Amino acid sequence: MFKFITAAILALACATGFAATDVNKASQAELESVKGIGPSMATRILDARQTAPFTNWGDLHSRVKGVGDGNARKFSADGLTVNGSAYAASDAPAPKAKAKSKTKSEKGSSRKKAEAQPAA
Repeated sequence: MFKFITAAILALACATGFAATDVNKASQAELESVKGIGPSMATRILDARQTAPFTNWGDLHSRVKGVGDGNARKFSADGLTVNGSAYAASDAPAPKAKAKSKTKSEKGSSRKKAEAQPAA
């Protein structure tokens, strides 16, 4: 009986040690307790959260500078959640499309066209 009670207390203590920290409910101190989140990152998270709660990891990623794919993985592994959800790579926002720049030959051809036209 004593072993059972001791095991139950130990299990309860371990479970509270690994409790998840939800980004929408955590205080400054709770955010800073997550490995990798310092005072400045916690402040940025709290400032962005004042506008509106985070809906998912992609929302957190897009609204808080410094929360990229790598940091989101680390924070999630250390117990940070968004609305109770751990980070998954599919939660990352889609990369923005880059504007296609002209190639070297295209730049030269537009210059030649401008030179070929007489000045008015």
